[in-house]
Amino acid sequence: MTTPPLLTDLPACAGLRNHAQRLRPVPIETLFDEDPDRSGAFSAEAAGLHLDYSKHLLDRATRATLLALAEEAGLRERIRALLEGEPVNNTENRAALHTLLRAAAGGGLADRFREVAATRGRMRMWAGRLNSGEHRGYSGAAITDVVNIGIGGSDLGPRLVTEALQPFHGEIACHYVANVDPADLQATLASLRPETTLFIVCSKSFRTEETLSNSLAARAWMLAGGALEQDLDRHFLAITTNLEAAAAFGISPDNCLPLWDWVGGRYSVWSAIGLSCAIAVGWEHFQQFLDGAAAMDAHFRESDPADNMPVIMSLLEVWYTHFFGAGNHVVLPYANSLRRLPDFLQQLTMESNGKRVSSGGRPLAYNTGPVLWGSAGTMGQHSFHQLLHQGTLLCPADFILPLTTHTGMQEQHRRLVANCLAQSRTLMVGRSPEAAQAALLARGLSDTRAAALAPHLAMPGSRPNSVITMRALDPATLGALLALYEHRTFCSGQLWGINPFDQWGVELGKEIGAEILARLEGGDGAAMDPATERLMRAWQEVQPDA
Repeated sequence: MTTPPLLTDLPACAGLRNHAQRLRPVPIETLFDEDPDRSGAFSAEAAGLHLDYSKHLLDRATRATLLALAEEAGLRERIRALLEGEPVNNTENRAALHTLLRAAAGGGLADRFREVAATRGRMRMWAGRLNSGEHRGYSGAAITDVVNIGIGGSDLGPRLVTEALQPFHGEIACHYVANVDPADLQATLASLRPETTLFIVCSKSFRTEETLSNSLAARAWMLAGGALEQDLDRHFLAITTNLEAAAAFGISPDNCLPLWDWVGGRYSVWSAIGLSCAIAVGWEHFQQFLDGAAAMDAHFRESDPADNMPVIMSLLEVWYTHFFGAGNHVVLPYANSLRRLPDFLQQLTMESNGKRVSSGGRPLAYNTGPVLWGSAGTMGQHSFHQLLHQGTLLCPADFILPLTTHTGMQEQHRRLVANCLAQSRTLMVGRSPEAAQAALLARGLSDTRAAALAPHLAMPGSRPNSVITMRALDPATLGALLALYEHRTFCSGQLWGINPFDQWGVELGKEIGAEILARLEGGDGAAMDPATERLMRAWQEVQPDA
């Protein structure tokens, strides 16, 4: 298909600049006074999620122009192309079919869906065998612990899902190792026993440096613990397409599950990469996770843009990035089990849309993907919320709030909800210097002291934020939430005119890293800049055999 147009070539762009200029000085709170139905009108629902975007710096006229922008960009057609398997990843001439991984049927992609269904069946088999105790280690003991070894998309997604769904866990504990720093693997293995541990090696090529390094160390640990070479199949599975390399490692083809080139790492938790999650929560719950994402896919495909949650969130992201110069976006999950969500979304957003040329290779004269950051709940209130309320940077925010808790501790959850809603409202309303001074006087301060302190207590307000709620955080709503952000990311890429499915920017660092490693191992390699040469010498000087 044709590459998307540049954002600045779309006619609606000029109108949106005028809207931004008009609305910039307008307090968001006054928009509620002007539009009594605003709370309901600026909201959307899908797949168990509710989006309230009424606390944003836009009115109905602005929203109409944003929707016109989406129409001019051909967003409806691009959504169709994505979901029907056209090569939307134009630089690699590939489809991006992560939605097929959670679909109930293949539609026009029957051949590929048969492969997906077959792999799904093998995932279900392994999850069942491990949870039932049917699969045993070399000593005859049942597996009690699974260690997922991956990095990037083969770690962040499964780690998030496993932690988020802790209330649904079975008897097998799942652990995650990603960092090539040996301390990560060492700390994980410290409390485990080789005879009851199974490793899942996640590497499409079976050559990912960090993953292979950790896997070889895990293999050595297993052999040192009493396993024999012929026992490795009892303790290792691989998610890979390189069966030859896996076999050389000691993993038979029967213990290998496939990946496909049309699944990017950051979109892969729905694939065999999610096997550790399926083991942790059981297949029934993992299927609910897939179903929740599929429900969001259906909403994304069928809903009008005006009611389409991913489209709306994408338009807001472009609105603030392009027309207000917001270079960041903060995600604030008010659920401790979602504390890994910002980490996951960092890769999804910044690896996808951190691009400086268009899909057609044209240099861009505008900013694209914002820096995404955040942390869980009330933790941020006692660290970085100061910047959100009184800092000079514009930080559009997403609050994410389950309305019920699995803990049974209703009083604490009530306080959590109050904190979330209070932070959202405070960002919007702020506090004037006059109100601050009045509050200080009410506390008994003198007129002079109150006047001096009032500027320090004042907050400008009109800080835009969305609130995403769900009745409960469960497998289905978690699946819908992740799919929501996936589709938002895709739409933003299309509006910016970029390809959100490649990541060429990570390649050069890998190449130079290989050259430096060769030098550190004593081989020949390219000369580096003086600073890097000095640092390599510093490393060499402190090695035990120096």
